[in-house]
Amino acid sequence: MATPTITLNNRVMLPALGFGVFQTPPDETATAVTEALRVGYRHIDTAAAYGNENGVGDALRASGLARDEVFVETKLWISDYGYDAALHGFEKSAAKLGVDQIDLLLLHQPLTESFDRTLDAYRALEQLYADGKVRAIGVSNFMPDKLTRLLTETDVVPAVNQIEVHPYFQQHELQALHAEHGILTQAWSPIGGITIDGGGQQSTLDNETIGEIARVHGKSPAQVMLRWHAQESRSAIPKSVKPHRIAENFDIFDFELSAEELAAIDALDTGVRSGPDPDSITMENYGMPIPEA
Repeated sequence: MATPTITLNNRVMLPALGFGVFQTPPDETATAVTEALRVGYRHIDTAAAYGNENGVGDALRASGLARDEVFVETKLWISDYGYDAALHGFEKSAAKLGVDQIDLLLLHQPLTESFDRTLDAYRALEQLYADGKVRAIGVSNFMPDKLTRLLTETDVVPAVNQIEVHPYFQQHELQALHAEHGILTQAWSPIGGITIDGGGQQSTLDNETIGEIARVHGKSPAQVMLRWHAQESRSAIPKSVKPHRIAENFDIFDFELSAEELAAIDALDTGVRSGPDPDSITMENYGMPIPEA
């Protein structure tokens, strides 16, 4: 079945449910993306820092799908920030993906220690957008203070901010800021499965509230969480390399959660993030060269 779409603030339509390849080994990426496209996903999310854009490109070419049938999203890493470096970063990603135009290009992180370089990189994205080399631009992991500064000092409102959102960490203040400016909230780790420091919390997959809702609907906990995102108008990008999980995560459009069930999941928020604090991302700790295509 066709994936429902979300209209971005520049009227570009994005398939609401995407397929992510974070932490997918490069030699497994093409196989996983090929399976996702076979199942019906039409939105693939990758990043220069993942080291697997080539695998995504291989799968796109092997799929037999027309270029305009698949929404391709990637992100520039902090090592390629600055105006000219970001323009070159686009060229590297486009070549690895094997595309002339990228559907959605994001800045992967704010570089807090040198935010002027971050702003220059975003201005490069604005130029790429003006030139038609990308269909939409945005950011990832920008917290309210950094997002507000970006909005003040640049011209194009980001179409998307891709952030950690799952039942245990919902970032309501940031989501409200997105809504105020017409920015789509896109959830990475949408079922809470990608963790850097889980803080000893019970897995969302084992949560009793989510489990009971899943039993009522004859669905898995992962499907319930992805449906929760969909009904609250977020984009979600689950990941897996297992064919049965890839298919299961896509099968969320034949049931609906009640208002009470949505509220019960909303009430699970702990305010504890699982991924790294965006302010901890520095060139010293995370800088790495992004190879040429």
